[in-house]
Amino acid sequence: MEYLKVEEEGDQREPVSPTGQFLNSEALSLCILGVLELGVPISIDESQVDSIVKEVFLPTNPRFSSIMVEDENGEKQWKRVEVKIKDHIKTPIFPSGLSPKIYDKYIDDYISDIAMEKLPVTQPLWQIHLINYPASNSNAASTVIFKFHHSIGDGFSLIGVLLSCLQRADDPSLPLTFPSVPVSSSNKDASHTHQSYGLFKNVSRIFSVVTNTVSDFYWSIVKSSLLEDDMSPIRSGIAGVEFRPFSVLTMTFSLDHLKQIKSNIGATLNDVLTGIIFLGTRLYMEENSEGSSKANSTALVLLNTREFRGYVSIKEMIKPDSKTPWGNHFAFLHVPLPKLTDDDSNSYSNPLEFVWKTREIINAKKSSLGVYLTGRLLQVLKKLRGPEAAARYIHGTLKNVSMGITSLMGPVEPMTLANHPVTGLYFMVVGAPHSLVTTIMSYNGKLRIAIGAEKGLIDAQKLKSCIDNAFQTILKAACFVLFKLRAVILFVVPLNRKIFEA
Repeated sequence: MEYLKVEEEGDQREPVSPTGQFLNSEALSLCILGVLELGVPISIDESQVDSIVKEVFLPTNPRFSSIMVEDENGEKQWKRVEVKIKDHIKTPIFPSGLSPKIYDKYIDDYISDIAMEKLPVTQPLWQIHLINYPASNSNAASTVIFKFHHSIGDGFSLIGVLLSCLQRADDPSLPLTFPSVPVSSSNKDASHTHQSYGLFKNVSRIFSVVTNTVSDFYWSIVKSSLLEDDMSPIRSGIAGVEFRPFSVLTMTFSLDHLKQIKSNIGATLNDVLTGIIFLGTRLYMEENSEGSSKANSTALVLLNTREFRGYVSIKEMIKPDSKTPWGNHFAFLHVPLPKLTDDDSNSYSNPLEFVWKTREIINAKKSSLGVYLTGRLLQVLKKLRGPEAAARYIHGTLKNVSMGITSLMGPVEPMTLANHPVTGLYFMVVGAPHSLVTTIMSYNGKLRIAIGAEKGLIDAQKLKSCIDNAFQTILKAACFVLFKLRAVILFVVPLNRKIFEA
């Protein structure tokens, strides 16, 4: 990665954060695609686009008007520049008069192309792509793609920018709202009454945290530097896989159905979603190569490290003392994919076991300080060997696993972009050395899973079908659990009455 040298005095410059330097380096360059599907063709001209970008988008954060440069000591900094908006707006031209199904292929190839292209270092690190062609996969009349470099901020920050440019469809004067995030609290009275039990519980919890931290930190170092996942139908292991073409497919689930599964089996929504993706991935592996569903495969699950209670305004994010700050605030969890048993692959005899195993693994990872120790390790690497060494370590972390999973919450209400109804919303992380990336985003009562799959290795349509089969199987099993519980209640309650009457 080449950087411009700073020669002028008196420029407006700010230091690039350590994580920003890691994510825009010789070893690693990650970008985020934010995709808005519109219900009508794009009907605004170039001057209107320029006006929206200048008056709405650019003021949200100075990073969108800055380039990354190096000073005489090799330190990376953000330098404010004049933005030539026309250089950032891209409008592809496809053959006219084709069917939406044929345009799907053009759009897929276009997304693959822009994902592989590097953003020019002489310009601020973002682009907007206006695709004014219909798509049958999403039933969209047109598509807008925002491409941001990850060094500017993480998905939480950048989706926050997009949402600040959008309005509620029902009433633009009202703010967008998001799904509530439950906040756990302790019961002081109960803890006072059961002090001895609480003491035992705290000691047990501390022991668990210490044990999980040592195990997790050690495993993270081994996976990042020494031990790779097995080659499999979802991992090619090819050097430079991040530069190979890939396909993006999406699938939509009802949030009500997912919440039904969550309630019936006593899990969280993230447990359910991750379990569905893991089971679907293992089924896909087995269909493509018998026995490969037992391969050692690991997912990197991205964890937001903010004190997250929901999105806040960009103005609030950039405050020095903000609890939901702008930038890159995330960590990786190494989560091994549970392996299929013979019963799982043949008859789906106990698909809920996949959800429960996934929950058990993730809970153990969360009760660990391993991710914070890894953060300290990166700081030490940067101090002793420079930011490129830390970037190479992160690249190894990404390269040695089989897939990545990340999720974001979207608004509850339908939105519009410049009076164009937004019918769909998803995002994708590109530039990571994975053969498979899955992202999750909620919007307007639906949940969208996007699959980024290496072309020539992964049959994205078949993988999509396997994940859908996993969802249907887990939904059916969860409903059966509730049915059995109700049957037990109907049997036990009358029986107890007879016993007491006797």
